[in-house]
Amino acid sequence: MKPDWLIFAENLKGTKELKGKAHNNLIVSWLDKLGAWWRDDETAWCGTFVAICMKECMLPYPKNWFRARDWFDYGSFIRPERLSPGAILVFARKGGGHVGFYVGEDETHYHVLGGNQADSVNVMRISKDRCVATRWPKGQPVWGKPVLMAGGVISDNEA
Repeated sequence: MKPDWLIFAENLKGTKELKGKAHNNLIVSWLDKLGAWWRDDETAWCGTFVAICMKECMLPYPKNWFRARDWFDYGSFIRPERLSPGAILVFARKGGGHVGFYVGEDETHYHVLGGNQADSVNVMRISKDRCVATRWPKGQPVWGKPVLMAGGVISDNEA
């Protein structure tokens, strides 16, 4: 069993930003629903992706949802050894941060379902040593346990 927000997120896999002056209408619609003042898919949108998943499942999201690091104090802390699919992971990166959903892990990396990962919604492996916060929506039951996975593309910069 998976939390609703993760199921919603999984259904968005493959969504890609468009290069050039055109923009993906779905991503632009997320910005509109969230009340953003910009309307392009070139601006970093990992926080947008997580926020729209929470909004569509009628869960709260941070005031500055578009800033990955603003998810640092979201909801409740969940211990890394108790992670469950759907946990929100916040990562440090040069020039900013990144936020996405935990779907699994291997010895050295979290497997993260996120937006703006190679300009699309997909699962990438992100080094555990870059993770600065592990969060869970307050009041929501934690289902499951850590999931061991193998393989996958490694990401070292989600800008």
